[in-house]
Amino acid sequence: MSLMVLSSASGSPGVTTTALGLALTWHRPCLLVEADPTGGSAVAAGYLRGSIVPPEAMIELALAQQDGRLLLDTLAQVSLELPGSGMRFVPGTRSHEQARSLVGLWEPLAAALRSLDDTGQDVVVDAGRLGLFGSPEPLIEAADLALLVIRTDLVALSAARSWAETLRERFDRAGAGSSLGVLLVGEGEPFGAREVSRVLSLPVVATVAWDPEHAAVLSHGWQPPRPRSLQRLAGRSGWEDSPLLRSIRAAGSAITGTIRATAARLEATGGGRR
Repeated sequence: MSLMVLSSASGSPGVTTTALGLALTWHRPCLLVEADPTGGSAVAAGYLRGSIVPPEAMIELALAQQDGRLLLDTLAQVSLELPGSGMRFVPGTRSHEQARSLVGLWEPLAAALRSLDDTGQDVVVDAGRLGLFGSPEPLIEAADLALLVIRTDLVALSAARSWAETLRERFDRAGAGSSLGVLLVGEGEPFGAREVSRVLSLPVVATVAWDPEHAAVLSHGWQPPRPRSLQRLAGRSGWEDSPLLRSIRAAGSAITGTIRATAARLEATGGGRR
């Protein structure tokens, strides 16, 4: 396992919140990479509430690539541990103007991230919005599973449709069609997974609950709401039992199952790992 890349077609459907939630609840050691070219570390500013000044991680990686240094060594130097979690993250660029410096980084970085599998470490990448200058498309195309994150309203589906077609064609040409899917945020508001899958001609791999109150814990570093009386009596927190966290855990299980099934099919057909 596994390189997972999350991206969006438009707007703010919850890519960063979902990527962070998956990394925090992942069943193995996990590295979260902020590869969104728009600039700014959403994890540092939001989840960590500006308590740290993140390093110029992506620029350091780009310089290492240009100088012929090992990216794995630089990754270890620029990644930060999230307090109390055991997981690490690589902060994104500070400015969108730095995106042009990263164009040559994405392909070799994809290879470096995939090689972390040998150390028992998985990677979740927040690739941000598709189509922007400096978008990490080589990371998306190298993923064990690339997920297009969308809401389920008509506006979101309309925006996602052309990107779904573009990505589907790219993955099919590479013989990796089963490594592409959709992650829904807020299924049934108003459309369900079956309807979305039919419109986009892509499988819905996982769903995450629309739960703004608890999502703000991840996106803005808010304190979790107080647990209800029954939760307190059971010694549980409202955060652990929140619809958001329960759905993110279920999404992680679905993602793991999809990646394993794809790997098993490739092995059975002699395709090997991409």
